[in-house]
Amino acid sequence: MNTAMMLEQLRQKALADNAVRQALLDTRGEPDPLFAFCDVCRSLGFELYPMDIVNAGEEDYAAMRRSTNGGGENSPLLPGEDDYYELFLAAIE
Repeated sequence: MNTAMMLEQLRQKALADNAVRQALLDTRGEPDPLFAFCDVCRSLGFELYPMDIVNAGEEDYAAMRRSTNGGGENSPLLPGEDDYYELFLAAIE
């Protein structure tokens, strides 16, 4: 299962279970939020690691930019647009 699919299943689980949702949101306060987030994910049965999330965000962003008129991999990255961690947390808030 790819990272995006795991994150979608995790999102559904978080929206259905407030304890899971809160555990994921609480990772924002950790010294290394992405590592803490991945630890919670793995404890819930989702084999996610920081580089999985970083790479998936960058790949999706690059694909989106290539598909738009005038876009491309050389288009400037806008803040947060490739950050699956923050996008995920925003989706469950």
